Amino acid sequence: MQVNEGKTDRIIRVALGTILTVLAIVFYFVLSSPINLVLLIILLIVGLISLITGITGYCGLYTVFKISTVKQE
Repeated sequence: MQVNEGKTDRIIRVALGTILTVLAIVFYFVLSSPINLVLLIILLIVGLISLITGITGYCGLYTVFKISTVKQE
C-alpha cells in the first residue's frame, strides 16, 4: 500500500472519524430504538472507515480513481 493521502487530508479524516465514532457510541446509550440503531451502525462504520484511512494514509477509492493528495516534491 502506497500512501495516497496528504497531511491535511489525513488530519481531517482522523478528526472526522473520531467525532463520528464517539457520537455513535454516545448516541447508542441515549437512543435505543431499532430505527436509530441502524443509523448509529451506519454512523459508526463511516466513522471507523474514516479513522482507519486517516491513520494508515491509504484510501482504496483514491486508488480506483487515481487520486493522490500527497504533495509532489
